Amino acid sequence: MSWWTIDATHAPRRTSWVASAQGHGDFPVQNLPFGIFSTEGTYPRAGVAIGDAILDLVACAGEGLLPADVAPLCVGETLNGLMALPAAERGALRHRLSDLLSDQAHRARIEPMLHDAADCTLHLPARIGDYTDFYVGIHHANNIGRQFRPDNPLLPNYKYVPIGYHGRASSVRPSGEPLVRPCGQRKPPEADAPLFGPTARLDYELELGVWIGPGNDLGTPIPIAQAADHIAGFCLLNDWSARDFQAWEYQPLGPFLAKNFHSTISPWVVTPEALAPFRIAQPARPEGDPAPLAYLGDADDQAHGALGLVLEVELTSAAMRDAGLAPLRLSRGPASNMYWTVQQIVTHHASNGCNLQPGDLLGTGTISAPERAGYGSLMELSSGGRESIALPTGETRTFLEDGDEVTLRARGEAVGAVPIGFGACRARVLPAR
Repeated sequence: MSWWTIDATHAPRRTSWVASAQGHGDFPVQNLPFGIFSTEGTYPRAGVAIGDAILDLVACAGEGLLPADVAPLCVGETLNGLMALPAAERGALRHRLSDLLSDQAHRARIEPMLHDAADCTLHLPARIGDYTDFYVGIHHANNIGRQFRPDNPLLPNYKYVPIGYHGRASSVRPSGEPLVRPCGQRKPPEADAPLFGPTARLDYELELGVWIGPGNDLGTPIPIAQAADHIAGFCLLNDWSARDFQAWEYQPLGPFLAKNFHSTISPWVVTPEALAPFRIAQPARPEGDPAPLAYLGDADDQAHGALGLVLEVELTSAAMRDAGLAPLRLSRGPASNMYWTVQQIVTHHASNGCNLQPGDLLGTGTISAPERAGYGSLMELSSGGRESIALPTGETRTFLEDGDEVTLRARGEAVGAVPIGFGACRARVLPAR
């Protein structure tokens, strides 16, 4: 079975006996993402989102309702074991869960294992061994590059190698956990020496997160034709940035304190199988651009390796929430605005023999559009702080203020398919300590 195969679990006519799943914006029965949740008095455990409810996989395993070889992996407090599964076994689990939640014959037995999502706490889905952030959003790279190098925004290596850097796994947090404004060094243009204090240029970054599945042994690369077999799922990722720290510290070694203070992810792991109807061709490279080097070139990847997702960013200020105003949409654009596919970044990461492990997290880097309506950061929307964004309260922003709350969303849309979503990726900015 190919990783873009559409089967009975995707059928538009398939419905769930869980009433809230019908027409749900994120979690109809065609999605079935995995996560780690807890209720009052219970320890964190594996679950599956279905409508406004969460199915307890520990309870299902205890009742012998799951495939025998998979059930023991559903009992821990992380999804690392499930992420390590081969795609075929993960697919078998998806089919079983789809049947349990769509066939009325199972309702009486399964319904007591459902929890109201509003009464649950969501946790990080995996023990993250390593986190790597890439820079594959070419429009973001162009938009940022023009601010510093108007005549030559992209560096010479950009179109040959998927650019990335190693981030900080310990500061990745699930949606809903607030962000404390970081302190660090910055050097204003007019200052003779750097200052230490809270960032004055706090920014968000609209990204997709890629969860690693089985992984590879040290010294053994992952061929591009096999890269999809090592992807366990996807999430939304906001890799917050302190732009003033970044400008001062990034040369010669790249991002450090400007990026490692907090990264927010959506807590549900949307599987590659759920995204099969939303696989699309990778956009053709502009005429004159170099073809990928052979180790990154694969016809199937180019034909099916991009994702037909619509990404959005929303902002509310404290004053907006006090006034009961709806969030302001800052941007909306397609996830296909990536110069490299997620399979290519997995292959490149392991091409030198680096060992990827189940539960490792990769970020795509900021995904932007060529036009302002789809910009993926305030650094772009404010033209580096030179242009203000008007809020409905009369406030303005160039970068984030304390009390601001940023929410990322993603939605898979395709003709003939039931839309699915990722759930919110949200955090509110708290004052520096």
